[in-house]
Parts: sequence; structure tokens; C-alpha cells
Amino acid sequence: MTPLLSAPGKMAAVQDGPMELDTEKETKPEILSDGTSKLSGNAASGTLSSSPLTAGGAPKQEDQQTLIAVLQFLRRNKLSESVEILRREAGLEDQEDSQTLDGSGGGKGDRDGGEANSLLSRVSITSAAAPQSTLTPITVKRANEQLDVSVVLSAYSQQGDPSLYQVYYSGLKNFIESVLDCHRAELSQLFYPLFVHMYLELVYNNHENEAKAFFEKFGGDQECYYQDDLRVLCGLTKKEHLKGNEVLLDFRTSRFVLRISRDSYQLLKRHLQERHNNQIWNIIQEHLYIDIFDGMPRSKSQIDSMSGSFAGEARREVNKVKVFHGLLKEPEIEVPLDDEEDEAENEEGKPKKKKTKKDSMGSKSKKQDPNAPQQNRIPLPELKDSDKLDKIMYMKESTKRIRLGPENLPSICFYSFLNAYQGLTAVDFTDDSSLLAGGFADSTVRIWSVTPKKLRKVKSAGELNLIDKESDDVLERIMDEKTASESKILCGHSGPVYSVSFSPDRNYLLSSSEDGTVRLWSLQTFTCLVGYKGHNYPVWDTHFSPFGYYFVSGGHDRVARLWATDHYQPLRIFAGHLADVTCTRFHPNSNYVATGSTDRTIRLWDVLNGNCVRIFTGHKGPVHSLAFSPNGKFLASGSTDGRVLLWDIGHGLMIGELKGHTDTIYALKFSRDGEILASGSMDNTVRLWDSTKAFDDVETDDFTAATGHIHLPDNSQELLLGTYHSKSTPVTHLHFTRRNLLLAAGGYSSQ
Repeated sequence: MTPLLSAPGKMAAVQDGPMELDTEKETKPEILSDGTSKLSGNAASGTLSSSPLTAGGAPKQEDQQTLIAVLQFLRRNKLSESVEILRREAGLEDQEDSQTLDGSGGGKGDRDGGEANSLLSRVSITSAAAPQSTLTPITVKRANEQLDVSVVLSAYSQQGDPSLYQVYYSGLKNFIESVLDCHRAELSQLFYPLFVHMYLELVYNNHENEAKAFFEKFGGDQECYYQDDLRVLCGLTKKEHLKGNEVLLDFRTSRFVLRISRDSYQLLKRHLQERHNNQIWNIIQEHLYIDIFDGMPRSKSQIDSMSGSFAGEARREVNKVKVFHGLLKEPEIEVPLDDEEDEAENEEGKPKKKKTKKDSMGSKSKKQDPNAPQQNRIPLPELKDSDKLDKIMYMKESTKRIRLGPENLPSICFYSFLNAYQGLTAVDFTDDSSLLAGGFADSTVRIWSVTPKKLRKVKSAGELNLIDKESDDVLERIMDEKTASESKILCGHSGPVYSVSFSPDRNYLLSSSEDGTVRLWSLQTFTCLVGYKGHNYPVWDTHFSPFGYYFVSGGHDRVARLWATDHYQPLRIFAGHLADVTCTRFHPNSNYVATGSTDRTIRLWDVLNGNCVRIFTGHKGPVHSLAFSPNGKFLASGSTDGRVLLWDIGHGLMIGELKGHTDTIYALKFSRDGEILASGSMDNTVRLWDSTKAFDDVETDDFTAATGHIHLPDNSQELLLGTYHSKSTPVTHLHFTRRNLLLAAGGYSSQ
């Protein structure tokens, strides 16, 4: 990564090129990276920008601290050429620079070095988002956030006349409301980020009364989906409140992204030049990123469909990375016909019908998907004999699978947890639907057998030595019949259990908890094998890879971690979300991980190198559920806003919006062939949607992908196939059996 130095001149944070203001001529060089991180702390912002310099070319004190930190960071990464370029452009004297960097300049060097280290502690957090080729874990320390608050807040020290803030904002508001309708919708996106930063500037500079008046006058004008953020913001009324505040750090360190057409942008530029409104312009340059596109301006509905995220929309270049969303080639396994099935076929006189069906299953798995990753792109565990037997069983059951559609809806079996005084918090089924696990607020995990077959432990070591290991039924003999029961209780966590996940081979179970750990349990001995410690705060979700071995976890520390069952340290740390990671899911080919967050975004991460390859915005509340389509092309997400959004992974676009639920959606699941999408919510309903029609109706051409002009049809009622109410049971989990019977589960609520 070799940062490039831009040409001198007043540069706007716009993708399509520089913007020069006639009213200002001072030099403000800007350092640009390769798009992976921003020094100030945003892992996906795309610019590594230094603080502006004064007109004379010499940096101010706080800007010099930033430049020192950048130089030290470049020096540590052996980017000597970039160091020389930056030092020359910034006007730093060689002697002073060497003293500061080497720490040999006495008191001043030590002091600046300490402050630079404080800033670099922030850099280490963001760089964790993209470990290129190493499996070395990177520790994220949230305690360091409070160390560099003074550096973060320094941007708000450039204050104007506090009495004119309302005038500035009102002037821009009146201008935007007076332009043509086609431009008004796009320029109205400026209201919220400008309001937030102007308010924070007033608070930071101790203008409490002016800040309060500013908030009261313009706070009610903001979009309804920002009201939760504004409620937090209105509590920050004194400068002391800002120190160590996570909300402020997020606003300050994340450039708010606005996607605006070139015509609308020219209108804004002309207005700011004519009015000499430097206060507004400074905020736009320091805190906003304007993503310009050529073409017609977007409509209000198009903008609203993509808005709502904590830091605006995703930049277009972020979603242009190639994603291998195809499925891996299935191993070639011969499926033998059972004797009973042969006899049944002969009696019917149609011996070829069932045979053809099984051949089609085999041939389907042998085809190579053109969008699939290389088979060895990431190391995957080899199939054991037991895995091959399970594959054969899966293929056999697939031949008896019910073909679902609008005229043939699935049957639904609902498991209600009655008298769950322990507090049901999580549910999962095994892939073959034989076992059910529940996580509870009393820190226990409970496992039930859904079939007549009872749960048994393996015999003790002494008893196992007496068994004939060559016998045909050795797997049955090693089980202890005296321990047989319908359920088992697993104790080990010291806080509420928030997530459970079965391994594909049904030998292990994962559980994550408020105690900050993820535990791996053996389903042979029903004991804890490993406790994975890496998260510093509650772990909200964990999920096994479709191939086993790998699993992912996400928590309150804002990062997701990739683990392997035989490593006690994480293999990857996915950092970039601005708030808690609430849900995680593996892509069907196991090469990607999707994460949903309370920052109202969904991110897709590449397991190979840890890079963020997709950012999806559009939800108006925290994201609590994710589901990939069986073919790997699409992703569904559910949120507290009661909407299910559908995403095209290849094009990086939203392609559908399903409205109907009235509360948080905690469960999403596609049927085995992807024809039906089931959603479960806290509103005590299960809804079935025609996903085939939803995906077929959308045309994603190159122009749409380039400009983000998404025309979402309001056809939720046409796509809704059925709504099923429980008496008083919120839906916690959904699962389709191998024959497409839908299983739902939740804890009965007496309220």
C-alpha cells in the first residue's frame, strides 16, 4: 500500500475530482490510500486524509500532531518514498521531523511521540479490517478510543460566530427548498449530517445555549429514521459529555457518504460560492464524502430506500469488487438404490423414474458454477466416511423433497417453549432436523431430541476398552444406554446465552454468551471442549460454516471474528462496523461471511484476506437476521424496522423490499431450493414470500449498477403467500427440513 499525494489546492471529498472554491486559495494537501482504510478510524471510508494546513504551508499544532502520526505510520511500514513526499509537501523541517520521529529531541519529541502513538492506536483498530495474507490475530482495544479523544475533537475547534449558525443552516435550507423538485430530494440529504456537525461544533466550543436553540429549531426537520440517533445527540450538551462518547467518535471518524448527481452538485457548488458560506463548506469538506454520478438525479423514494445508515450510503466503488458467489463443485458420490425402493419400482413397472431423479441430483452437483471460487481458494476440511454417508442420505431425501411454490406452500410445525422461566434467547436445529438446541438467559444450553431416538453419552474410557472395535455395530456399542434421555443440559457460561449453532456433522455445538466467550460442546460426551476468548464484551451471535471447522462470531465490540475449531485465537478480525455486530452468516460456499449490525448496515467479508467486499445500506433500524439463498446469489436481511430487504450480491444492489411485519424480524430462512422465503418476527407471525418472483422481476443492468438508480416495485402484497399467527409466541428461529417442511420455534409469552 503506497499512499499517493494529491496536487496542491483546495480539494473537496468527491469521487469524480477536485472542486476549487474561488473564495479560498490556501493549500490543503490530501493523502489518499488504496481505499481500504482512513486514518481517522473508518475502516471502509476509502480516504486517508491529513488535517488541512494553514495558508502559509506550515501546519498548526494539532495538524502537526496528525502529520507526525502519519509519518510514523508510513515509516513503520517502510514506505520511505511516501515519507519523503509527505514531509516535503507538508513543509516540515528535516531536523524537527527526525527529532520527533526518532524520539531523540528531548521533551518535545517525547510529548509529540506520545500523542502520535495515541493517534496510531486508532490506526491499529481500522487496519485490522484487512489482514492481507497472514493469519496472525489482531487485537482490537476499545480502551484506546478514549486516549485520542482530544485529537478527534480538535476538528471542532475551528469555530465561527455561534450566533450565525442558525443563519447559515437556514440559508442552505431555504436554498434547497427553492430548487427544482428533482434536485431537492438529493440536496436534502445534506440536512442531517450538517445539522449533527454544526451542533457538535457549538457544544465543543462551549456555546451551550446556542447549541440548545439550534437543536430545538432544526431537530424536528430531520428524517424520522434518524430520531434514535438524535435522542442520543440531544443529551450531549456540554463539552465534558463529548469525551469518550462513542456516538461522537462515530460521527467524527466516519465521513458521511452522500450520493448526488452532477447537476445537483453544481447547484450546491454555485450557491456556496455566491454566498461565501465557508462555515458550511468547511463541514462538507472535513466530514462529508460526496459521491458524484452522471445522469438523472434520483427520486425521493430511491434515496429513501438506500438511506438510514449511521454513516450514509455505501460508496459505489466499495460494491464493485468481484465476489465469487457461485457454489463449490460437490464431491462425486454414488448414491446406491435401496432394495426396498428397487422392489417398489419394479412393482409399479416404472423402474427408470426414480433412477432418473437420482441421476439428476448427481449430475447437478458435478457441474462447475462459472461464478464459483477456486475449490482450493480457502482450505476446507476433507470429507470423512461419515460425511459421505450423510451426503448420500441427503441426496436420497432430496428426491422426496416437496417442490414448493405459490400453489404449493409448505406445512409449518411450530415448537413452542412453554414455562421457559429461564428465558429463551436462542434456538437452532441440526441440518437433518433430529436435534433442537436452546440458549437461555440463566446461562444454560439445553438440547432435545426431536426424533424418538434418545440422547446418549459415550461410555467411559474403561468400558470402551472392553468393546470389540472390529464389530459391525461398534458405533452403537460405544453409547451408554444408562445415560439415555430426551434432553441434556450444558452448563459452563457465566451469563445469558445469546446464540447456538450446530456443526454440519452434528458432533458439535457452539454457544455464545454475555460473558464474552464462545464455547464448543461435544454432542458425544455433552461436555465443553474449548472456550474461545477474544471478544471483550458480550457475543451476540455465532455460526458454523456449511463445511464445518470454521465458525464466525460477532459482538458488542463492533467486530466479527473468524475462528477454526482447532485454534484458540481468531484467524481473521473483521473490523469496520460502527456499532454492535448482531448477526453473522456464512455464504453457502464458505468463502464469505455476512454480518449485520446496529449501525443499520450489512457487510460482506472475504474470508481469504479479511477485506470488506460489500456494504449494504437501506435498513432504518438494527439488523437482526440474515439468510443466503441456496444458490448463493442473493441475501435477505431483517431488521427492527419490520422490513425484509433482498440484495443481489453480484451487482451489490438492493432488489426487493418486503413489508408486512410490525415488529423486529429475528428469523429468516430460504426453502431448500430457494422458491420460498420464510420470515419470523416478534409480532408472533410467520410469513411466506414468493422469492422466485421477487428475484425474477428485477432487471439489474450495468447502468443501474453504476448509478444506483433502483426502482423497487411496491409489490409486497403480491409476493406475500401467507401469514401464520401463533397464539402468543414470538418467532425466534426458522428451519426447512430436507423435504421442505418448515419448522419454527419460539418461547411462549404470557404477557
